[in-house]
Amino acid sequence: MQQLLSHPGPGTRESAVASERAARAQLRSQVGRLERELARLTAEGFPRIQIDHHVAGSAPAPRLLALGDLERIRDDLADRVSEARRALQERAEFEAANRELLRALLESPEKHRGLKIGRAEVGEPGCGGWRSVPRYGLLGMLMGWWRVKVSSGCPLAERLAAVEQQRQEEAGGTAAAPGAGPAQAGGPAFRVPPEGCRRAAPGPLRRRAAAGALG
Repeated sequence: MQQLLSHPGPGTRESAVASERAARAQLRSQVGRLERELARLTAEGFPRIQIDHHVAGSAPAPRLLALGDLERIRDDLADRVSEARRALQERAEFEAANRELLRALLESPEKHRGLKIGRAEVGEPGCGGWRSVPRYGLLGMLMGWWRVKVSSGCPLAERLAAVEQQRQEEAGGTAAAPGAGPAQAGGPAFRVPPEGCRRAAPGPLRRRAAAGALG
């Protein structure tokens, strides 16, 4: 019996190409939507939590991705979006619990002795915080007098620059040759006034010294 071999006609090939083009466009749309959602979650969590928003390339060289490659990228982005949502939800619950604890700390600091809560732990910017400390030191600790101390926050950039400058001056003075004066080691940290501009000793001290010399 002869078997009839059927070859796809032009219409069938065009239909397959159109179906693949539609599937590729749908996958690209899904990938783009997931990328935007991942970027939004990353911006929402910053700087409280760090979410990996980088999308690695699927091939070492540029090429047209097959349908299977697009499906793998979509599935990977969907998993990362789910993980980001779960991380944000856990962080929101953590901050809500700390806000309740902070409210209790402000109302009754003596019931939360030594407790410290940072601003980042309640979802606020900055590096300050609240801490329950005794009033008047050891006396307040023995008497049960406690209060909430609000820290001043992050150190100022000017203070850090001053500390760094002081370290550099100390390092320069240490590296100077033995017996060298402050001027040879890079200059004194404080200017010494001239001889004629120096203050004289107070009057009563000079009179007392003179009286002692005469007696």
